[in-house]
Amino acid sequence: MAKTIPVRAEDTVLYTIELERAFVKLSKRLTELGYRPEQKICIVTDSNVSKLYLSEVKGLLENEFSVVTSYCMQAGEENKNLQTVGGLYEHLILHHFDRNDLLLALGGGVVGDLTGFTAATYLRGIDFIQVPTTLLSQVDSSIGGKTGVDFLQYKNMVGAFYQPKLVYMNVSVLRSLPKIQLVSGMAEIIKHGLIKDAAYYQWLKEKQEEILALSPPILEEMIEKSCHIKREVVERDPNEKGERALLNFGHTIGHAVEKLSDFRMSHGACVGIGMLAATYLSWKMGLLAKEDLAELETLLASYGFQTRISGFSPTDILLATKSDKKMDGNRIRFILLKAIGEAYICKDLTDDDLIMGIQSICAEEAERGK
Repeated sequence: MAKTIPVRAEDTVLYTIELERAFVKLSKRLTELGYRPEQKICIVTDSNVSKLYLSEVKGLLENEFSVVTSYCMQAGEENKNLQTVGGLYEHLILHHFDRNDLLLALGGGVVGDLTGFTAATYLRGIDFIQVPTTLLSQVDSSIGGKTGVDFLQYKNMVGAFYQPKLVYMNVSVLRSLPKIQLVSGMAEIIKHGLIKDAAYYQWLKEKQEEILALSPPILEEMIEKSCHIKREVVERDPNEKGERALLNFGHTIGHAVEKLSDFRMSHGACVGIGMLAATYLSWKMGLLAKEDLAELETLLASYGFQTRISGFSPTDILLATKSDKKMDGNRIRFILLKAIGEAYICKDLTDDDLIMGIQSICAEEAERGK
């Protein structure tokens, strides 16, 4: 099923996204890109992924490269911080990595974001490649060159745009994912349909049973479709000056909930909640039919998302959105839907509007409104 999706800047291919069913071709792809046996490779992974795939990937690379080290961080969003970056810097320094060497991110979005940021800043820039192992990272965070870490309780506030040299996806790893990770990835996939492709959104509704059964051909088709949508957006707006902001649909309120939960709620679960709030506001503004909102809620629930949250103050959620990096002056660049498959950037929402959207996904407010 090998597929290759080029990501371009104007007429130049920056890197390719490779969809494979195994890790076995990874070393060959690196040599094809010009990496030589004497160049050192550091595999950056986490305490969960290392138990599953580190030995296999390291063994394959050691067949072609003379020095392959690994750096294992503790799994979890709470470890995506400058302290962990510092530990990785020290590992690279002690192992004498220079600008000709390579970092390899083996893991989900946390590992990919942190490795990319380290690559962007170590010796003012060292090559890195993405080997994403979660559905979320395969369809979203590994593509587009956004790297970064959290600062204190603020998500992704320190980062850089820095492109990988390759994104290599072994889609067979999805069979080892816990359900919560699959659900998390589906949030970004459903988002792609909502903001860019109504037909794809419909397909996700029709193929739900096969997707949940992890049918390999259907998963591969879904990942490829989502990669194409993400690729097209980031090609047109690599540094998020305009259209790329549409990919933040559901993320403003979602990130606020994620932060207030101390990251106990998964990123995907929070994005799902955020998409519901944004779709509610789109309906209240007369842009969508109420049936569109009801269909999204039903779809999210059927994929295993919670559609209401409890124990959160709407006012606290609103305040948390104010520290979001998507602020434009004192206004939030909020993404709404004109129609299913067509999103736009709105800078005119008031705090009262946002509170209304937040209340729509708070269980206590819904109960109070009955």
